[in-house]
Amino acid sequence: FTYLHKKQSGGSGQFGKVCGYIEPLPEDHPTRFQYSNDIVGNAIPPEFHPACEKGFKEAANAGSLIGAPVEGIRVVLNDGAAHAVDSNEMAFRLAAIGGFRQAYQAARPVILEPIMKVEVTVPVEFQGTVMGDLNRRKGMILDSSQESEDAVLQALVPLNSMFGYSTVLRSNTQGKGEFAMEYSHHAPVTKDVQDELTTRKQQDK
Repeated sequence: FTYLHKKQSGGSGQFGKVCGYIEPLPEDHPTRFQYSNDIVGNAIPPEFHPACEKGFKEAANAGSLIGAPVEGIRVVLNDGAAHAVDSNEMAFRLAAIGGFRQAYQAARPVILEPIMKVEVTVPVEFQGTVMGDLNRRKGMILDSSQESEDAVLQALVPLNSMFGYSTVLRSNTQGKGEFAMEYSHHAPVTKDVQDELTTRKQQDK
């Protein structure tokens, strides 16, 4: 990204220019957001460096796709420019926000959703019905085993698809089914869901 924030409206103006790039972090990286200041020399005076970092973090905390935090990225600031009179903290904070959004739009971001690991225990005669229901919920069956007269199913299912599941499971198993779930990971939503969420966000504006 190369972004210049410049505003002149009588009296002192605002001037801040930031240059750098955004790259993905490895999937197993312990932090969700990383900032690196690689500026050599005084392209941006040191007193404005904290304002740049603040701007990048602020922009990452509310991605412009649906307003959700942006995760799994490293922002590197490696150049910029300042004006002797018009540069201030506000100008560089706004330049950083603008630079982040510029790179973010070009990166074709995807929306992530939480995926749950679900374990369902049901009498064997209801196994087919329950598996069919998990598939309809965009679940991925990992394993199925049998313990005496019960079938135990392991699946990964989007959290958004699990609302109301306990009622449906009871109904499908005559009240004999049980399930437990825990967080597994985040994964990209399907394109139709992403389109629906971004459209809704634009309509809410």
